[in-house]
Amino acid sequence: MTDPHHQPDRFEIQDEPAFRGRRLFWFAVLFIGLSAAGLYAVYSQVAGHTITWDSRLLSPSLILASLALLLVYFTADGLRLWFTLRALGQTMPLSAIARLVFLNIFVSNITPLATGGGVAQVWFMRRRGVPVGTGLTATTIRTALAVLFIFGATPVLLLTLPGAEQAAQSQSLVATLIVSVILYLGFFTVLVLRSNWLLRPLLGLLKFLHELHLISARRHHRWRHRLVRELQRFAHGFVRYFQGRWTDIAASFLFTAIFLLALFSFPALLFWALGYGFDYWVVIGRMVMTTFVMYFSPTPGASGIAEGVFGHFFRDLVTASHLVLVTVAWRALTIYLGMLIGLFVTQREIAASRRGRQ
Repeated sequence: MTDPHHQPDRFEIQDEPAFRGRRLFWFAVLFIGLSAAGLYAVYSQVAGHTITWDSRLLSPSLILASLALLLVYFTADGLRLWFTLRALGQTMPLSAIARLVFLNIFVSNITPLATGGGVAQVWFMRRRGVPVGTGLTATTIRTALAVLFIFGATPVLLLTLPGAEQAAQSQSLVATLIVSVILYLGFFTVLVLRSNWLLRPLLGLLKFLHELHLISARRHHRWRHRLVRELQRFAHGFVRYFQGRWTDIAASFLFTAIFLLALFSFPALLFWALGYGFDYWVVIGRMVMTTFVMYFSPTPGASGIAEGVFGHFFRDLVTASHLVLVTVAWRALTIYLGMLIGLFVTQREIAASRRGRQ
């Protein structure tokens, strides 16, 4: 490991993320199994064991429209992080940002609560000269902006959206939503305003590992120094973000909104292709609530839960025979395709990391 006194601005993480070989295989099996279980739940409990293939899902017009929307979706996803980094005083080539997009899609969808995506992105950015604390700040702000949009809209939609009145009358659901929002926003508040609160337990963990002789005294001292330094960078990063150029800050908000709107528009595109004509904003509203629930899913990539929630929210808008098809197509466009590309990107980055250490 590199001596910190020779390269004080780097927080070295020499081990690549452990998404390879047998472990990668079992992550994939878990994701596929849970996704299949969710689809079967929609098929058996919501669609009434009914499914009929519709060739309109492969029509040239839908394919072209889907490709155009995917371009907007992936581009906005990358630009929201790129402008956040610029506001923090860091720059990265757009080609590297493109790889970051698919790396995040793949890793976040095979780890519970999407916890691995941000870690993988920080690892990727560190290898390109972005300090760990700054990278962690950028990924946290990027997530926080999306959370603000979704969490701000969900309570309003739950009370006003057609078809959501019955859900709003459920006291247990409302209580769950309130507790979830408080816990989630409380966590982000600690990260943003009191990140130093994380320092003591992390330093205690390092000391515990040293006392168990799992790390040497030299490594304990080195990691302690770097942990303090990177947490300070992380804490100061939020101040630097709001001190950045207003154009970069505004662009990070704008592309977050475009990214979410593109993400929520895929079901509407599929419904229109199948001949359904209903209010676009009704679809957007229900997708906001679907995504809100997915944020609290303990399964990798919300697999299983995402399919079930989607089927529940849209069962009154489409026929039972189309519901499973639309659910599969929605997940294929927004998740499965990006994960497939991300698999190759992740493996390539890990291979490059190994070559760089040889």
